[in-house]
Amino acid sequence: MKNINLPSLLLILAMGFFLVGCTSDPIVGPPGADGINGIDGIDGVDGVDGTTSCVSCHSNSFREPIQMAYASSGKNTVRSFGTWANCARCHNNEGFIDLLSNLYIDSLGFATANPDGYGVSNPIGCTGCHDSHRSFDFENDGNDKAVRSIAAVDLFLDPNIQIDIRNNSDELGLSNLCVNCHQPRNSYEIPGPTADYEITSSRFGPHHGPQSTMLEGIMGAPIAGSEAYPGRGSAGHRTGSSCIACHMGPTTDGTDGGHTWVPTENACLQCHTSGPPSEVSGLAADMERLEALLLAAGSINAEGRRVPGTYSAAVAQATWNYMTILEDNSDGVHNPNYAKALIKNSIEALED
Repeated sequence: MKNINLPSLLLILAMGFFLVGCTSDPIVGPPGADGINGIDGIDGVDGVDGTTSCVSCHSNSFREPIQMAYASSGKNTVRSFGTWANCARCHNNEGFIDLLSNLYIDSLGFATANPDGYGVSNPIGCTGCHDSHRSFDFENDGNDKAVRSIAAVDLFLDPNIQIDIRNNSDELGLSNLCVNCHQPRNSYEIPGPTADYEITSSRFGPHHGPQSTMLEGIMGAPIAGSEAYPGRGSAGHRTGSSCIACHMGPTTDGTDGGHTWVPTENACLQCHTSGPPSEVSGLAADMERLEALLLAAGSINAEGRRVPGTYSAAVAQATWNYMTILEDNSDGVHNPNYAKALIKNSIEALED
């Protein structure tokens, strides 16, 4: 039998006691000091939880009237024009998303639609205009309706000029989303005051979309004449109203307002208590007079299309102004004083 080394035995026993001590429950010490109180949460609204407030808009019962209104609107039937960049940026759902996302810049430096990115081309729809909320604190930050952009818009014709439609009727600038397309496209230059001008296309003019620039009081051909031009942004519909307020107001009979984008009498009556304006006094007669002068000058034909050719500055400018009022499609209501000045001064220039 071997002798056990006493120091080794004592070392083994000591290690055993140490291991037992490490795995046994420690002796409970005195309680620590209380932690700092947390920040109180925001009081909820009685009877409304977070989900309920979202469902008030994100529900079939809320969306179905919107979808029905949209189905009756011009945007539901407008051609999408495939993926041709200059058209797709406003006529194509995917192209409009690209325009707002700056995913494609054309040779002139303008944000437009990616001409090669899609095998389909859909008309503008829900996902074109709406994406996600910037804030859910609607009480303090406002409800942005999840529109894709509320930023000020650089214009196609001159990116150094910016339109930002924000006022008391549209504090967030939701109408800026409309400006992205409701502006003249950059296919033609505004004729100058002196040099002859060549009209190269039967589609010459601001091309369907000068509503925002008419509202702003810019982008017409400023022919000098007896009628003074109002200051930029001074029109009543620019300072006291907005695209959203007039075109998406409470419906009158279910066929206007909202996502039909047809101006409603209900919206008009908030300011025009004696009744909504239907036209600018005398403008229709002046438009007929200017049309006759342009027909005689040869810059337009009986079908209303522009006739390619080289024209004097006065004829070219007057043709641009005539098409601006025609394409604005508000009978001058967007900006009455600016509309009257453009047409009256054009008539004077051609009759001199």
